[in-house]
Amino acid sequence: MGKKDKQQPRSMEGNNRGGGKKQEELLKTLGDFTSKENWDQFFTIRGSNDSFEWYAEWPQLQTLLTRLLLFQSSAPAGSVGEPSPAVEAAEVSILVPGCGNSRLSEHLYDAGFKNITNVDFSKVVISDMLRKNVRERPEMKWRVMDMTSMQFANESFNAIVDKGGLDALMEPQLGPRLGNLYLSEEPSSRNPKLRTFMVVAEKDMNTVVSEMSLYMDECSVEAHDNQVRELYEVLDREKKVRSEYSSGSDILYSLEELNSGAKGNLKKLEPGRRVKLILGEPGVSHFIYNGILLDAPQDSGPFSYHFGAFLVPKTRVHEWLFSSEEGQWLIVASSKAARLVMILLDSSNSNAAMEDIQMDLSPLVRQLSPGDCDNGVQIPFMAASDGIKHREIVHQVTSALTGPIVVDDVIYEKIDDDLNHRFSSKDLIFRRLTFQRTESLVQSEALLLTEGSNGTSSEAEKKKLQSASKSRKKGRQGKFDSPTIGSHASNGALEVDHNYLASSYHNGIISGLLLISVHLKGSTSACGMVKTVVIGLGAGLLPMFMRKSLPSLEIEVVELDPVVLDVARDYFGFREDGHLKVHLTDGIEFVREKADSGAEGNGSSKIDTLIVDVDSSDSSSGLTCPAADFVDESFLLTVKNSLSEQGLFIINLVSRSSAVKDAVYSRLKKVFSNLFSLQLEEDVNEVVFALNIDSPIEEEQLSEARDALARSLELEKQEWGQRIIDASKFIKPLR
Repeated sequence: MGKKDKQQPRSMEGNNRGGGKKQEELLKTLGDFTSKENWDQFFTIRGSNDSFEWYAEWPQLQTLLTRLLLFQSSAPAGSVGEPSPAVEAAEVSILVPGCGNSRLSEHLYDAGFKNITNVDFSKVVISDMLRKNVRERPEMKWRVMDMTSMQFANESFNAIVDKGGLDALMEPQLGPRLGNLYLSEEPSSRNPKLRTFMVVAEKDMNTVVSEMSLYMDECSVEAHDNQVRELYEVLDREKKVRSEYSSGSDILYSLEELNSGAKGNLKKLEPGRRVKLILGEPGVSHFIYNGILLDAPQDSGPFSYHFGAFLVPKTRVHEWLFSSEEGQWLIVASSKAARLVMILLDSSNSNAAMEDIQMDLSPLVRQLSPGDCDNGVQIPFMAASDGIKHREIVHQVTSALTGPIVVDDVIYEKIDDDLNHRFSSKDLIFRRLTFQRTESLVQSEALLLTEGSNGTSSEAEKKKLQSASKSRKKGRQGKFDSPTIGSHASNGALEVDHNYLASSYHNGIISGLLLISVHLKGSTSACGMVKTVVIGLGAGLLPMFMRKSLPSLEIEVVELDPVVLDVARDYFGFREDGHLKVHLTDGIEFVREKADSGAEGNGSSKIDTLIVDVDSSDSSSGLTCPAADFVDESFLLTVKNSLSEQGLFIINLVSRSSAVKDAVYSRLKKVFSNLFSLQLEEDVNEVVFALNIDSPIEEEQLSEARDALARSLELEKQEWGQRIIDASKFIKPLR
């Protein structure tokens, strides 16, 4: 039978012996692939001697197909078990549905597979193929039969070889009714050039879900096109689902089942035990909860709690930290609990007060405590906290690209007393930008000062600001206290202090400029400018600081979302000028255009410093910053081509997964020889620096570069410049 996509069969292109008229008549028959009349007409015009092949030819299929037929068919028809030694080819009974006039059956017969039954609903093609093969291949059988209604006894064949039949049944206009007896329609491809796949399905009477075997790996997938990758991803997802189901990792257990010993004796700690569960029922509790029981791994400790509960709000349930097994074990380690029950709140209970939820959960969770816990001791409830004392929402807007955006003013709980005294008993206020899609991640954070104060500081204030910076980390992930949320109404006009970087990772980015600081000094003395590109505007705090503190920079900011630009202007004092411009466009395309322009000999388009500071919209991927496309090898190669000879590439990397970070490092090392890293203290942010030059940099050169960077910085408050220089001392080669 035929195939419904736009690809021309090989034989149709090369066997035009009947002339253009015959070709035109053939094409008219390829309207409805499920029509018997169309196929009768097609085979009448074409004839039996002009074979019609879809997919691959015999040389491509021979080795894999014959091996599979011999080994997969070695057990008796209908039986299940481990493969036994290979049988003789002649013993294998094969059904070929929708055979058409393909030569596949002939090749199989000549390879020793004599017991072949071919069926097709076209009487024309079956008659032609029978006449053609009756003498040379007398044992081969030919039947006029509809493949959707075959009349064979159960378990008549060891194997079914379908080469295009299923696909012909999946006629778009008619829907999948005929084809859904086999499989769902395969995912569509953006690439019209199709490749050939072989899918083998074994009959299995076991009640246990069988694992899948893939004869593809990611290396071979990368070498091909989108169609190959899409199929691989679908099969890989199915393989993971089957594996999780087989291991029981996706089964939810009730309290009754767990207390009956479904997952062992819960009264005893079992290091490394992880069980998904459901708590509560109507009449017993107000709500029903999904949860995970985790016993700390072997050699953990010391523990602060023998047993505890951890509440995950609905807005954060899908984050990698709480949805992945690796992230959940990090929570266990941070909680310092020997056994932790993680409760994943949802829409049914997320609007209730936290005190009510704890009261509802306490008697349920207590039943999961180890046997040596004192029943009279109150169960500690923990939750991820942003450490906020007071909060006031200043502005909310929804963008078609970014989603809900929030600007708020906050006062933190953990600010040094000396810093508060410096501001005449007023609490220190910070203005933040957050996106709801990554609510736990603070996109930008600025210090607010009274208008006109110009942020002047004393030597004492230097120490206080340093301490304040350490207490606020971008993302605030890893602290587990109940948050105190309130409102704060600030009196008097406040403005953003663009001389101060509240985010420690922003200071880290600036400190990395020491790697091209000689270049910075040279550009200044020669009245030249260092071309700098920042992908990701946020609130515009980083480029504004760079503009004020490093006048030798010519800064271009690339931002995809115009709403983000409006927010930066209206609420964070962002301003453009002759040396600071914003482009509303795609960052990857912008860099690609720079690289292409440089390749054409336009040296002025080369970038001296490229900074990527964007978040990922997929919080479950394990990579919070940047978006995965910005660490794809193809983009990294584009970056290298866009940089000047001494150019510097800087990435803000945020991930709690060591596997994810290792994958990013591996891709970077394939493209850049000189890599450096700054791991910020008690922070999940890591700033990675990649130099375009291949020659190594010695420690002595780094020391000289720090001095050069210090001379390049022009700050009203030089002590803040010292903070940047101090951070640069922790930049180390990335091994």
